[in-house]
Amino acid sequence: MKVKVWGARGSVPSPGPETNRYGGNTSCVQVTADDGTTIVLDGGTGIRNLGMCLEPGGGPLHILLTHLHLDHIQGLMFFAPLFRPESDITIWGPASPEAPLMDRIARYISAPLAPVEVRELPCHLAFNEAEPTEWEIEGMQVKADSVTHRGPTLGYRIASGDQSVCYIPDHEPGLGVPICDTEDDWISGFGLAKDASLLLHDCQYTDEEHKDHLGWGHSPLTDALEFGRRTRAERVVLFHHDPLHTDEFLDSFGAQAAERFEALGGNPAQLEMATEQAEIDVAAAPA
Repeated sequence: MKVKVWGARGSVPSPGPETNRYGGNTSCVQVTADDGTTIVLDGGTGIRNLGMCLEPGGGPLHILLTHLHLDHIQGLMFFAPLFRPESDITIWGPASPEAPLMDRIARYISAPLAPVEVRELPCHLAFNEAEPTEWEIEGMQVKADSVTHRGPTLGYRIASGDQSVCYIPDHEPGLGVPICDTEDDWISGFGLAKDASLLLHDCQYTDEEHKDHLGWGHSPLTDALEFGRRTRAERVVLFHHDPLHTDEFLDSFGAQAAERFEALGGNPAQLEMATEQAEIDVAAAPA
């Protein structure tokens, strides 16, 4: 499998000269199997650039939404395949007792927030509510499970052959309690990430910043590193960068993360910061 990051930022897009290297687009990741099957994780603003690179008539597309906060769906309105009659697109997302998935997304793709309505999109569009279970998409095994974040939120694990990608971009596994003091079975998302070939995980805050954001649904550095170490993921990509974190800050943050990961017993070569446009060969050893 191959992974491409189209957006690694959290909360709100943050384009500009201070964020050029890590990118300013919000969450979107493309997972491509060896046979060309593509699954898209989240529809943040990064999905716009992905859509411009996809050839018309390239086969069915599946978009897996972790949750419906705006930074994870904002790019859908600008995703070119949605406006092509030949496109066959299925959008998956968490169920909610409040309303069906289509109706919840239609609150964004509708007046007065958008110039078109969901029902007016010319593509073949379907909506499926993803329960915490396992299913198959075009030969790829997909597992979803609820994770700790505000509102109904899922993490995903996609497997093809002996390779697996776990994606948990918005996650607060500790909720103020260090997860180093928590048994594995009680850690949110642990089963999804265990022994994954590649783990993309929330690391929005420094430990000091997290003190002012308890319960907001995002991980401090300590919990993100401990989660990666405890789950024994082969590679860990720190994701969902805070919009206030500049390239210079993230350089320093990444260096600190590598030192601390090594101190925990991890291999710093297996840890990296998510960077927009980065391409990762899941089968290859980390550089």
